[in-house]
Amino acid sequence: MSELIPFLPGFAAAYAILLVAASSPGPAVAMLLGIGVARGRGSALVATAGISSGSIVLNLATMAGVSLLLTQAAWAMSLLRLLGSAYLAWLAIGAFRRAINPPTVSVGAAPAGSWLRLFSAGFLLQVTNPKAVAFWLAIAAVGATEGGGALVVGLFVLGAFLISFACHGAWALLLSSTPFRAADARARRGIEAARGGLFTGFALRMATERS
Repeated sequence: MSELIPFLPGFAAAYAILLVAASSPGPAVAMLLGIGVARGRGSALVATAGISSGSIVLNLATMAGVSLLLTQAAWAMSLLRLLGSAYLAWLAIGAFRRAINPPTVSVGAAPAGSWLRLFSAGFLLQVTNPKAVAFWLAIAAVGATEGGGALVVGLFVLGAFLISFACHGAWALLLSSTPFRAADARARRGIEAARGGLFTGFALRMATERS
């Protein structure tokens, strides 16, 4: 493990950027809010695993130079932005539909849902987010694993996954807690309408902003 010591400062700098990115409220938090209050802690953590896995895919893509290629190809970045905004718009429509016809959900117990669907929802949200690509490019600029072998890269990727899961998981635990679920039971229409508004805002911003 002594070969890892020279890379620790780079790891610390890269992880600091990731910590800020993963902790900041955004589309992922809006998704976890809906899943947490409606389905409970387990479902929210499954979606968190999907988000974190999507983050690792972007991590590996950045190391392979794919993310850098996306930023250099204007049409590719525009396509990614449109796909991301379309996905967010689809989530907004679903939230507005639930605001109009809120489902009946028990506060005490979350319904069993499709784990694969929840995982995929989180994964797709992350890999279609140009902001996530930008953060991973910033992390890549640190050069945390430059010159390192498979062990260094593997440990860096593992650490990145754990940080992403811990940050988003903290949101998942908070938003699936009893107070939040009780509040949702009392004001489900308003919460879903607010989520729809957030997703709509994120979608419009993603579709119209330029790198």
